[in-house]
Amino acid sequence: MGEAVQSEMVVKRDLRAVAEVRTFVRLVTGGWDVDDFVPCLIASELVTNALRYATAADDEVIFRIGRTDRGVVWVEVQDSVCVMPRIISADVNGESGRGLFVVEQFTRCWGARPLAGDVGKVVFAVLNS
Repeated sequence: MGEAVQSEMVVKRDLRAVAEVRTFVRLVTGGWDVDDFVPCLIASELVTNALRYATAADDEVIFRIGRTDRGVVWVEVQDSVCVMPRIISADVNGESGRGLFVVEQFTRCWGARPLAGDVGKVVFAVLNS
């Protein structure tokens, strides 16, 4: 189907940088002739979580997006927080707490893996074809 590819960017430690991540996703997926709605949605949720829960101002957040040789799109966010994400029950009237639920609904699968040496984690999502 094609060659596996990957692109990445370092995300500024500012929630406004989520818009820059979406722009990056649109540029990358545009080159693949892939609709950008779901990749942008998932990237927004994962990057927002990483920025919101990062512990220090100098913690680096890295966003990656790729496509397998079979055309399957995936995204991942690397940060320096070792706590693994989990879906929580959101308050009906609350304005947050639904991000990973959204990720679960719009992807084939998602998960997290620790980085060697207890220096953080990578949260990933594999998008539906």
